[in-house]
Amino acid sequence: MKLKAILVEDEANSREILRNYLAKYCPDVTLVGEAATIKEGLALIHDNELDLVFLDVEMPFGNAFDLLEQVPERTFETVFVTAYNNYAMDALNNHAAYYLMKPISIDELIKAVDYVKEIRQKENALEDRILKPKLTTVEGKITIPQQDGFQVLNVADIMYCKADDNYTEIYINDKRIVVSKTLKYFEDTLADFSFARVHKSYVVNVNEVVKYVKGKGGSVILSNGKELLVSASKKKDLLAYFE
Repeated sequence: MKLKAILVEDEANSREILRNYLAKYCPDVTLVGEAATIKEGLALIHDNELDLVFLDVEMPFGNAFDLLEQVPERTFETVFVTAYNNYAMDALNNHAAYYLMKPISIDELIKAVDYVKEIRQKENALEDRILKPKLTTVEGKITIPQQDGFQVLNVADIMYCKADDNYTEIYINDKRIVVSKTLKYFEDTLADFSFARVHKSYVVNVNEVVKYVKGKGGSVILSNGKELLVSASKKKDLLAYFE
C-alpha cells in the first residue's frame, strides 16, 4: 500500500536527506509536501488526508508537541525525527509510531515505514465492513455485588463497561447497572472472555462491535449503534481480536 506523507523539519539539509532516503529505500511512501515551520506543517495536515507525518522535535517558534496539540483528532501516524534522545518519553505519550535518531539509519527508517504500513493495513482491512472476531465465545456468568446480595449477569449480555471514578457502569442494551468496583476490576474479571480494554474509560464486548472507524485511535460502533472512542495506545490490542 502507498502511504501519503509530509516532512515537517526546519533544516533544509535534513529535509533533503530524508526526502532522498525515502525516494530510494521506501518506494511506498509518497511525499505530498514539506514544511519548515509548525504553521506550514499544520496547513499541510489540514489540506491533505495523510497516513504519516515525519516530524522534527525542535523547530523555530515551538516544537513538535505544540503542533500535535493543535491536531487533537489525528488520523495519521507520527514518526519523530530528532537528534535528541530526551524526547522519547514525550513521543511515547503522544503515541508516536516510531522515534528516529539523527543521523538517520536507513535500516531504522525502513523499519519505521514498515511498522506504519502494518498499522494502516490492519485499519484499512477493518474499515467499512462487519468485523469477524477471532474469539466468539462469551458464555458464562459473573456476579455483581449489591447491598442486599448479588445479581447474576450473563457475560454475553454485557455490551460494554464504562469507568466512573471508582465505580463502573455496566451496559446491557439500554439498561445501566452501577457497581462500586473499578473498571480495572472488570477488565480482569472479563479477561477470559471476548472483552477488550479499548480506552481508559471503556471495556467492550468484542462480539458486539460491528464497525471500526479509522483515526489516530479511532472508535468502534456497537450493534446497538453506540460509538465508543478507542485510545491510540489501545488500538493494537483491539485489532488483535479480529481477522
